[in-house]
Amino acid sequence: MVLNAVTHSEEETIELGRRIARDLPRRCVVLLIGNLGAGKTTLAKGIVSGLGAASPEEVSSPTFTLIHEYGGGRVYHVDLYRLDRPEEVATLGLDELFDKDAVVLIEWGERFPQLMPAERVEIRLRNAGENDREIAS
Repeated sequence: MVLNAVTHSEEETIELGRRIARDLPRRCVVLLIGNLGAGKTTLAKGIVSGLGAASPEEVSSPTFTLIHEYGGGRVYHVDLYRLDRPEEVATLGLDELFDKDAVVLIEWGERFPQLMPAERVEIRLRNAGENDREIAS
């Protein structure tokens, strides 16, 4: 997947996520890479919505719960921000998620490259102004 886009609002970022969802295989791992406030969770809202697993309003950051499941296990949304060591990440059972017939969206996964599958989609987000986001893969 080749992606190079700029969005100018939360709604545009969600819509881009819906378009990205159309091109994702039924089973894949997607790393959402970017600083705090870059729009990772907003893009995830669109991807989850585009996959028909939940509405954008139902999708929230899994910062404290670490993993959210949508659509009866069709989509998993993972946030590794609060974890510091690979040993902590290993206790989450990500390998089991990677083996499921599901799309696994991971925020902050780039911090633990050794635990991520080699075959993955990487989407980079960058805050380019108050509401503008640069999004590329």
